[in-house]
Amino acid sequence: MSGNGVPVTSAPARGARLWWLPVSAGAAALAVLVLALRYGGGLDGTVITGLPDAGPVTRWALPIVRVALDGLATVTVGLLVTASFLLPGDGPSVSPRGYLLLRRATGWAVGWAVAATTMLVLTVSDLLGQPVDRLRSATVFSFATSISQGRALALQAGLALLLAVLSRIGVSRTLAATTAVLALVAVLPPAFTGHAAGAGNHQLAVTSLALHVLAASVWVGGLVGLLMLRRSRLLADAAARYSRLALACFVVVAASGLTNAWVRLGDWGQLWHSSYGGLVLAKIAALLLLGGIGAVHRARTLPALRAGAGWAFGRLAAGEVVVFAATFGLAVALSRSPTPQPVNPLGPDPLVELLGFGMPPAPTAARMLGEVLPDMFFLAVTAFGIAAYLAGVRRLRRGGHHWPWSRTWSWLAGMLLLAAVTNLGVARYAYLLFSVHMVQHMVLSMAVPILLVGGAPLTLALRALRRPADPQVRGAREWLLILIHSRVLRVLTHPLVALGLYVASLYGLYFSGLLGTLMRYHLGHLAMLTHFVLVGYLLFWVLIGIDPGRRRLPQPLLVIIHFAAMIFHAFLGVILMQSTTVIAPDWYGVVHPDWAGSLLSDQHLGAGIAWSFGEVPAAIVMILLVRQWIRADEREQARLDRAADRAQASGEEDELARYNNFLAEAARREGRGPGS
Repeated sequence: MSGNGVPVTSAPARGARLWWLPVSAGAAALAVLVLALRYGGGLDGTVITGLPDAGPVTRWALPIVRVALDGLATVTVGLLVTASFLLPGDGPSVSPRGYLLLRRATGWAVGWAVAATTMLVLTVSDLLGQPVDRLRSATVFSFATSISQGRALALQAGLALLLAVLSRIGVSRTLAATTAVLALVAVLPPAFTGHAAGAGNHQLAVTSLALHVLAASVWVGGLVGLLMLRRSRLLADAAARYSRLALACFVVVAASGLTNAWVRLGDWGQLWHSSYGGLVLAKIAALLLLGGIGAVHRARTLPALRAGAGWAFGRLAAGEVVVFAATFGLAVALSRSPTPQPVNPLGPDPLVELLGFGMPPAPTAARMLGEVLPDMFFLAVTAFGIAAYLAGVRRLRRGGHHWPWSRTWSWLAGMLLLAAVTNLGVARYAYLLFSVHMVQHMVLSMAVPILLVGGAPLTLALRALRRPADPQVRGAREWLLILIHSRVLRVLTHPLVALGLYVASLYGLYFSGLLGTLMRYHLGHLAMLTHFVLVGYLLFWVLIGIDPGRRRLPQPLLVIIHFAAMIFHAFLGVILMQSTTVIAPDWYGVVHPDWAGSLLSDQHLGAGIAWSFGEVPAAIVMILLVRQWIRADEREQARLDRAADRAQASGEEDELARYNNFLAEAARREGRGPGS
């Protein structure tokens, strides 16, 4: 035992620094990268006479820097996540060990920014076919500000520098958690503009790749963070928390990876008949190996770690990191290798390039349901929402606690409706027709939120989530309580703010020219649909919610707010029906089908839908408000009755009796009149 109470291992080799681990991981990643590029055809050095060539420096440096960028980003994410969520704190501050991890994250974040900037320059060189030393700074700047790939890399470099600053400016646990979440955001921009974004069916390809990158960063980065705790007494508890997180990441990585592979292969038969399929099989084998190592951790090394044998965990985890590094090299080689499903085929269909799918036939009721357009993001949200809610209900019932079935059915109906309007044929035709888009908008901003609010998810979470054994550890329940009592939520749940956000999302989207821009980009489209659900949930949570954290407002005021929201909603439909200007012509003018009517007639149909759709949800909300109003009066009357009973039993005069005596005295004086 060292002087500061930190246990040390007895064998000198076990206490030695893992100086060899970065070297071994880098060598494994580089070796697998080169072999996979050679096998998959991603490193074709053939120079065609007359065509520009970036040269061998760019050809070799581009994938190598890509591996370095992924590694630096992953370690940064892992250090921040470990310091913020896996380690206990010191009151409102991170623990001393967490503080050290934050400081180490600074250097990795700076390296991440440098790698992203280098990647930006090499990408320009590769696309233009010019060696790096011949590029002009103006060309690089133009690429970074006007091309989606360049903007994504520039944004990532800027976010990485911001992470370096945030990891240095304070020791607050909330600031550290915010920095960790920002790091997760920073790994995503290239995923929305890279290899998958140019493929057909990019609703699946892009989102599955983003989920894949996000889960892999947490999985691998968290393991690196644990290795930096290998001599700390905090390691056993942190590793147990990481194990649960790693299992969830493994499931997400496997599901998203298989989905992305299916999109790029086009046919599972290509697994056996193409070099790209061979690389996919190698990556599947690596994933299975890593899953097996994780199972060994849970079955053997975690119990050994709790027993004090930290060297067993460290040795296996170090080997696991080397396997992860080799898998990163394989993943980069896959992104550089030609796919059986061509990303940029000869004579491409412009509509497929823009939408990710070809023009469907004229809509019918069957096609609106059957012409599915699966989106990995909303499928993941739905699956997680249903599974987590049912797990919470099961835990409550196993503990002997009651949970109303009406709330469960309300939540499930909301989740299934969310999945339906974002993945069935409605989602496909919403890209093409303003009227169908309006159906999607109304359902997501009204019907889905009302059902989800009725499920009372925050109440269920607070009752079902367990408190950590260590009071200094912030689990999911503790972070949820911090969110509920935060100033941000207090502002957002102000009735005027909630109403303003809801109304602004209606009028701002359709009268600012923003709709066409959001429809053009998959990330923008996801953000728009998610915004519909969130602002609708916020408004109806303020109006009819039963979860803790919302402001307690008088029922008459809630009725007024509800009427105001419905008036603004109906007025939008009236304005659109009378409008002679086409909304988002830059989008709908390009994708408008031949079998549809004019753009303006379809817009007027959508306006009628917006005007009429709100009647049923408005009536439901009004019924709920009146019901809550009656129940509030009944509770108040019951409280007064109990007070009167207590006063009568004690011989004292209660508040209600004094008020009744006051009224009787006033009536008696009025009856006598001024002349009495």
